[in-house]
Amino acid sequence: MNFPLYIAKRYLRSKSTQNAVNIINFITFLVIVIGSAALFIVLSAFAGLKTFSLQFTNTFDPDLKAIATTGKFFSISEKEAQDLASIPGVVNYAKELEERVYLSYKNKNHIAYIKGIDHNYRAVTGLDSTLYYGNWGVTEYNVVAGRSIVNLLNLAVNNYQEPLQVITLKPGKGSLTGDALKSRSFLNQLSVFVSGVYAIEDNLDKKYLFAQLPLVQNFLEKDSTQVSGLNFKLKEGSDAEQVRSKIKTILGDKTLVLTRRELNRTLYRMLNTENLATYLIFTLVLIIALFNVVGAIIMMILDKRQSSKTLFALGATLKELRTIYFLQGVLVTSLGGIIGVFISSLFIGSQVWLEWFNVPGTTLPYPVEYNFMNVLIVLATISILGVLSSKIASSRISKTLVSG
Repeated sequence: MNFPLYIAKRYLRSKSTQNAVNIINFITFLVIVIGSAALFIVLSAFAGLKTFSLQFTNTFDPDLKAIATTGKFFSISEKEAQDLASIPGVVNYAKELEERVYLSYKNKNHIAYIKGIDHNYRAVTGLDSTLYYGNWGVTEYNVVAGRSIVNLLNLAVNNYQEPLQVITLKPGKGSLTGDALKSRSFLNQLSVFVSGVYAIEDNLDKKYLFAQLPLVQNFLEKDSTQVSGLNFKLKEGSDAEQVRSKIKTILGDKTLVLTRRELNRTLYRMLNTENLATYLIFTLVLIIALFNVVGAIIMMILDKRQSSKTLFALGATLKELRTIYFLQGVLVTSLGGIIGVFISSLFIGSQVWLEWFNVPGTTLPYPVEYNFMNVLIVLATISILGVLSSKIASSRISKTLVSG
């Protein structure tokens, strides 16, 4: 057996004759367990929050989306439409036309976006699953509004006596004259009736009003070929980059084709930055906590000074003595990290299965996610910091200490 490792294990299991040293060793071990458990729990919570946040965008955003390179709108010909439908790897695609509008209902107003969608849109995205009340409409003038829009304007579903007014600027160039301002001839106005309500989360619920694509094209004075975006649903396992390349070939330079991640670049960057910042903060806490390891090993060196002298007299080298205490520190930190991850894994697992802890003020279970990569990150962090602290402490052994 490796001599330094054998002695390090003996020191790890043995108790000191000094109670103070035993207490310091126990506190050091406890701090490592708590620190590693806390780091794993926080990383798991952020992983859950990331998944929870992204599921909202996954509802609206397709696998791939084509948008105009310049301006808001672009045209798609019948030939292009047929070519897009025949791309290998594409299950289906849907057209949309979106514009910012002013909503008015019984002296209450709100600014939102009207999104005209074709019959494929709900099959391409997860929009169907968001319908909270009502239906997607039976007439051309039916719309589906977000729950927050309904609450803000106090809208009634299927109220055909009092329509919701949708107002936008007419397309065109030039300045407005006084007569146009008085007559409001520069505005397009549309009366619609709410047939359903969708619900996802507040920011999205107050953003969109869904209507039929031909109605919105007519409202915005666009022809049947003009859209603001094309949404693509890909087959499972298909190569997104190859499909994107074929879409670009068909549509040319008039569009940009973006993945779901690229559509939400800001959100992904924010979530990743928050995750990194939290990891660094807790790692700093662990660094401070692992100063206890340095102190505990130095206390152990002093407590075992006589044993070290005996080993040195029997032929052990200074390098071997330093290795003994170095390995002892590594064993303490590694064991503490493993136990901490194990305890926190039980905690995270119980939350995933039992959902016993809710977000404060709600009945929503706090989102967590057990990720094996987080296990590796915590153990690697603890191990690296343990090696550094053990190296620093074990370097205190000198010839003067063991030969005096």
